[in-house]
Amino acid sequence: MGIAAMLGTPIKRREDPRLITGQATYVDDLKLLGLLHMVVLRSPYGHARILHIDTTEARQYPGVVAVYTAQDLQGKVGNVAVAVPLGYISEGMGCRGPLASGKVRFYGDPVAVVLAEDPYSARDAIDLIDIDYEPLPAAVDVEQAMQDDAPILYEEFGTNIAYGMHPPSKEIDRIFAETQAAGGVIVKTRLINQRVAPVSMETRGVVADYRKADQSLTIWSSSQIPHLLRNILAVQIGLPQHKVRVIVPEVGGGFGSKLNVYPEEMLAAFASMQTGHPVKWIEDRSENLAVTVHGRDQIDYVEAAATPEGKITGLKVYGISDLGAYSQLFTDVIMIAFGFPVSCGAYDIPAVHLSADIVFTNKAPTDAYRGAGRPEATYAIERAIDLVAHRLGKDPAAVRFLNFIRPEQFPYKSAAGATYDTGNYHAALQKAMDLIDYPQLRLQQAQQRAEGRLVGLGISSYIEICGFGPKGTAPVGLYESARIRVEQSGTVMVYTGASPHGQGEETTFAQIVADEFSIPVEQVLILHGDTDSTPEGRGTYGSRTTAVGGAAVYNAVQKLKEKMKLIASHLLEASPEDILLADGKFSVAGSPQKAIPFSDVATTANLSNTLAPGIEPGLEITVFFEPDACVFPFGTHICAVEIDKTTGEPHITRFVAVDDCGRQLNPMIVQGQIHGGIAQGIGQAMYEGVVYNEDGQLLTATLMDYALPTAPELPFFELAHTVTPTPVNPLGVKGIGEAGTIGSTPAVVAAIADALGVPHIDMPLTSEKLWRLIQQR
Repeated sequence: MGIAAMLGTPIKRREDPRLITGQATYVDDLKLLGLLHMVVLRSPYGHARILHIDTTEARQYPGVVAVYTAQDLQGKVGNVAVAVPLGYISEGMGCRGPLASGKVRFYGDPVAVVLAEDPYSARDAIDLIDIDYEPLPAAVDVEQAMQDDAPILYEEFGTNIAYGMHPPSKEIDRIFAETQAAGGVIVKTRLINQRVAPVSMETRGVVADYRKADQSLTIWSSSQIPHLLRNILAVQIGLPQHKVRVIVPEVGGGFGSKLNVYPEEMLAAFASMQTGHPVKWIEDRSENLAVTVHGRDQIDYVEAAATPEGKITGLKVYGISDLGAYSQLFTDVIMIAFGFPVSCGAYDIPAVHLSADIVFTNKAPTDAYRGAGRPEATYAIERAIDLVAHRLGKDPAAVRFLNFIRPEQFPYKSAAGATYDTGNYHAALQKAMDLIDYPQLRLQQAQQRAEGRLVGLGISSYIEICGFGPKGTAPVGLYESARIRVEQSGTVMVYTGASPHGQGEETTFAQIVADEFSIPVEQVLILHGDTDSTPEGRGTYGSRTTAVGGAAVYNAVQKLKEKMKLIASHLLEASPEDILLADGKFSVAGSPQKAIPFSDVATTANLSNTLAPGIEPGLEITVFFEPDACVFPFGTHICAVEIDKTTGEPHITRFVAVDDCGRQLNPMIVQGQIHGGIAQGIGQAMYEGVVYNEDGQLLTATLMDYALPTAPELPFFELAHTVTPTPVNPLGVKGIGEAGTIGSTPAVVAAIADALGVPHIDMPLTSEKLWRLIQQR
């Protein structure tokens, strides 16, 4: 392999050696002189008034340095940040300070903090804080919380409905009536996307170190958004932005849950400023399950109208989103901004009606979780397609082929408002069917059913909107940045404003640079996660890092390459237009013997005092990239299952995934992302679910109660791909980080429903639930 053929090569991840040998540094590994440990006292109630707090005994406990309640923070620390309000936030609904004041609104709501010289003393002292609560009725079921007689979280507003969107339905009603009059069908269903917990391997953590000498604060946090965390935190604690530095070391998984500025980061910063000591807080697993944001928790009422042939003529979706007790950074717009635009999925549906209610309940706040709105939207449309097929007695694949947007229709403006860049949905479904031998599997299924076995097949043809950053689509610019410096030795330093936390961009970004500069990948170093050294960026979420951040890296390389060609042309006494870069050398077109190594040009740029007139010394540039549109990856997943009649336990016998993320920079990393995504999608379909009782008590507070899939429960994933590049960025890449989660869940649910011969079953499809259904039949 030549050094100029890096892109598209499945090289191993450069990050992995330090991670798998235990040499990586996480937040909890940090040990600073004089470090204090912070422990948070949390509400044992789902909903209660705080009548009195007595911290006297806790303050006197040996080793305790400070105890803080909401009263101590008044006027010194701002509210928890909400970046994208829908209008009600400015009035105070859903806002909260870092510690609860007057009321607690969910199990785990932070009420007080203790700082001590060691974590054990802090935990002991927490038990000595005496709080008098007045328990209140809790609003737990989101639909009941919308009723007039429901317990109200914010009495001053008199309702739990934070936001409603209910456009007129006259036109869609007409289309439904005409379709039915012409002999078509209308299918209706109520779908539950249950509440799930992200459960990253590393729980959240923060270390704050305030230096009184220069009034500067350094924060180490397991965050996906270092620059946004710095900018928001500076405002919240009243420091100039340049006095706050955020460093993100290794992050052991985020999945969107670390795309937030949490109370604990604000509390640790405040505590360090007050005590003059560095302060560490590390979340334990029970806290993680209780208070780190949850995902999904959405109910959709879906209706689809279709002709007798199966052509969809109209779609209605009414979504109810459970916010939990408070607004978080993006939770307010996940369904409407990220889910609704792709409500039509991969299908050419001429009319769609979308309505919604966003509701507060006495549960932990919800926010982004791998896919964030797109899994819910995909689940709704894919189940609707299957219900149409079931009603008409048609094969689900045939109904999909009939309704797909055709390749020649791109760029395609959907009835839901999104403009899809590129796609070939027919090819992905056909490839998946070929890979699993769909016709033969259907024949086998018929034979096995004749023998009394419960076997089923499920299809999910998904699309995803990602690569967020189009100009004018968000309250703040969602650009990404790259600073590249070529050292005099020829080593290339890349500082990216994006903040990879496991997706592999330290490898793929190095491949981009190595390929474009025609140098060995070992000559490229990728640096990220430190706001003092990296240019302003917007972080990692929404499968945007490579599509937006990678494009910034690519564009920066192009600009430096042009400058290096100018320098080389002067050294080689040739025209810049005749200079070529290949195999690590600049040469003259038609005269390959006239060449100079890449490193010599770098040395000349950095050391020479004889550069051509008009050329500045050095090789360094900062570039920002803001795309003109989002990108839309897609694919088809097919799942085959068999259910044990005696136990109800479902077994996935085969799982095929054909995904299209445009150009693949590193196929090995693409496959790894798909593997992880499918595992999480299967987890939601079959095992996972956050459960509260009617009082708002969390019943799934440990991993003994919250079921995660483990390796034995997961099948072998059979992967393939199609390649449909996008014109939205210069690399032609689309996102892949969330695709597996988006595509897998509907396929699993469809397969299990098919095995039981029923139109639909709500998730999670546990063996107990399936056993009861089998017994009822």
